[in-house]
Amino acid sequence: MQTYNEDKMFTYLRGFLNGARMRQSMAALGFAREKHAGYTRKGNGQPYIIHPLWMACYAVAIGIRDDSIIAAILLHDVPEDTGTPLSSLPVSDEAREIVDCMTIKSYVGESKWQCKERYYNGLLRNPGAVLCKGLDRFHNLSTMEGEMPIESIEKNIVETNVLLLPVMKVAKEKWPDWSDPLFILRLNVRSICDTLDAIHHASEHQDEIIAKLKNTPVEPTKTDRLPQ
Repeated sequence: MQTYNEDKMFTYLRGFLNGARMRQSMAALGFAREKHAGYTRKGNGQPYIIHPLWMACYAVAIGIRDDSIIAAILLHDVPEDTGTPLSSLPVSDEAREIVDCMTIKSYVGESKWQCKERYYNGLLRNPGAVLCKGLDRFHNLSTMEGEMPIESIEKNIVETNVLLLPVMKVAKEKWPDWSDPLFILRLNVRSICDTLDAIHHASEHQDEIIAKLKNTPVEPTKTDRLPQ
């Protein structure tokens, strides 16, 4: 199991963001830590805040300096996981839009696959949302082996290959200014996905996995938990 030091990542980001005068991200840093307090990651039981902290640290490492994007990375799971209204996030409308794109909403009559297709296509509303999802998936894939059920790993491999990687490719062409970090992230995501696929061979029964998701109704999102 990979372990990360929450305090070190938090202190590093606080110093970097303060020095770069990224005020939204500074506000998001404290807000995210407060809202995720007491939550833990499935599989390894580590504090949940480690996930967005890791994503933000990696985003900075590959040269992302946009205040709204870093703030959204830190807050991307807050509405969905804690029920916090979108309007309560201490950031700009642009950052809130990215968080909104990252928040999964399911509707009556949808299958799990239909929900996923709509969700991934919706990321193309904003380049920050695609970057955020790339970071999210990279970290999740990197920590799945030995911590998540094989079925979950296989679903993530197929979902990544069929839905996420094509969206990242479109985003790279759609927003040339973001092509460098998108290229790096897409390469990272593909690499770890290929490594997991070599172990689990999910692509060999990809059609079966997709068919099962197409035939499984999704549980509609409760309206009182949707971000406002």
